[in-house]
Amino acid sequence: MTILEVNSAKTRKEFLDVARVIYKDDPVWVCPLDQDIETIFDPKKNSFFTHGKAKRWILKDGQNRLIGRIAAFVNDKKAYTFEKPTGGIGFVESFDNAAAFNLLFDTAKEWLKQQGMQAMTGPINFGENDMFWGLLVDGFTHPSYGMNYNKPYYLQHFKNYGFRVDYEQLTNHLDLHKEFPERFTKIAEWVAKKPGYVFKYLDPKNFDQFAEDFVEIYNDGWKNFTNFSPIKIESVNQSFEKMKAIMDPKLIWFAYINGEPASFIVMLPDANLMIKPLNGKLDLIGKLKFLYKKLRGVNRMRAVVMGTKEKFQKHGLESAMFIKLKEYVLPKNQYDELELSWVGDFNDKMLAIHSATGSEFGKKHATLICDF
Repeated sequence: MTILEVNSAKTRKEFLDVARVIYKDDPVWVCPLDQDIETIFDPKKNSFFTHGKAKRWILKDGQNRLIGRIAAFVNDKKAYTFEKPTGGIGFVESFDNAAAFNLLFDTAKEWLKQQGMQAMTGPINFGENDMFWGLLVDGFTHPSYGMNYNKPYYLQHFKNYGFRVDYEQLTNHLDLHKEFPERFTKIAEWVAKKPGYVFKYLDPKNFDQFAEDFVEIYNDGWKNFTNFSPIKIESVNQSFEKMKAIMDPKLIWFAYINGEPASFIVMLPDANLMIKPLNGKLDLIGKLKFLYKKLRGVNRMRAVVMGTKEKFQKHGLESAMFIKLKEYVLPKNQYDELELSWVGDFNDKMLAIHSATGSEFGKKHATLICDF
């Protein structure tokens, strides 16, 4: 086997092609858009390069055929929040071959050691955790846009190398045609009518203000979680640019209490239903196919991220926003299912919200860690 650093147009293309080779006959897999992956590794488009670095490799067999890939990252803002300096790995793909997995892991580990790291976590993204994060370990069904999908054998190869589960990421599914539980509805309706409580969906014309509100809420609501790293306005703007093509502003809600930003929920139509036929390519023909599919609509949504300021948690704001959302969604007669993804097993408050909605188990991912 030969491992090659990705450092040319040819190897960049091959890095993208590895997944197409491995999942060629998998009817469930949806090829991520090439441009979504390439943006992550472009210092001009990914603000994480201002405080970190990334490297990637491809793996070939003796007949020069693509059989694997891996990327490694160092996020200087997060690496030193762990017990040991910890880098990340991601975009790991390989056929079911122990030697191939080990060589990929070894290569990433050696580079991370050179950067001063003493452990590695993954599979993660060199960016925010709303995309390409975690190893799928249960629920090998249709992946939503931005959610990792992999073969079941991946977990054993990670564990055999020495990775252990750091935390699990739970995804639940909500049937939008079912009534919310009675208690959930009563609380939501009561909260929605409270004086000084205002609920708004995203207005793209005032995006700058909404982006500032998002950062304020997110950084306050998540500040007490382990390894938390504050989000910057640049990251929100970059995420918005990615979302614009598929975004429905009335699926993104903010709550305010006496004018103060208090809570938000961001949902997107499941773009994977639109991009599945494109095989990752969004050229002119791909865009025409995408637009055709978009016009026909999709019947699934994904809740990408939720957040509430610490002092407003347990106020029922999330419940009220779910009710507001349903008031918009049901008359459209388009969406059947909402995927609530993903919630870390450490986030008891958000898991309680999932349970209160009456949602059911959908998938489980795991973020793993390995000491050197």
